[in-house]
Amino acid sequence: MIARTLADAVLSRRPERVRRALAAGADPDPPDGDTPLYLAAVHGDTATVRILLQAGADPDRESGQDRSLPLCAAACWGHTDTVGALLDGGAGPDRVEDVAWTALQWAAAGGHLGAATALLEGGADPDARAEGRMSALGHAAAHGFASVVRLLLRHGADPGSADAQGLRPVEHARAYAGKDLEAEVSARVFAGPGARVTVRRQRLEGGDEQLVAEARDADGDLRSGLAMGTGHAEIVRLLEAHG
Repeated sequence: MIARTLADAVLSRRPERVRRALAAGADPDPPDGDTPLYLAAVHGDTATVRILLQAGADPDRESGQDRSLPLCAAACWGHTDTVGALLDGGAGPDRVEDVAWTALQWAAAGGHLGAATALLEGGADPDARAEGRMSALGHAAAHGFASVVRLLLRHGADPGSADAQGLRPVEHARAYAGKDLEAEVSARVFAGPGARVTVRRQRLEGGDEQLVAEARDADGDLRSGLAMGTGHAEIVRLLEAHG
């Protein structure tokens, strides 16, 4: 029950509860289920991440049945401070989790410039990836995030790196350049019977524009969402300039 108490404390996002659970003997790395460190990382609870690391939690311990990594979770959701805390605590910046993505690939695909910057400044290899997978640069290009493409190029990412289909980042960007992206995200979001799809625009931290499609049921509850940047044409120009 102590392990459950620690998980509950982490999910409450109240660091003082986490400290009390650890003082009462909770294992910072319980053997089953999602690890407390992963739960804190996915929610961007940097204070709790630091407490758990100080208590001996393994920053590279895989969590749950899908074997997710805390660093990948933080990067996926753009929790820049949490990414920094995990790197400070010894997390390997190029570790590949079970779905064969690195933290940098997650950050690039989500357009999270701050998280990507923290990873690269923390030693991440801009071209690290599982064999045959799309590079971080490819993800940023495909998803239309020009600021992340610029960042990766400044850090030496290879614009000629191809995925298992032989496609380079510039070709992923060309696939969307000039398209009606509002129609694209509307068509691709999972809606289901009776759902209403809306598309909104928002600015991200690096200045990129992002389209967010949301499908809601008759009661207005969110069923699913899909996001994509709009910088594909600019990315094609950037990558062509790099040969």
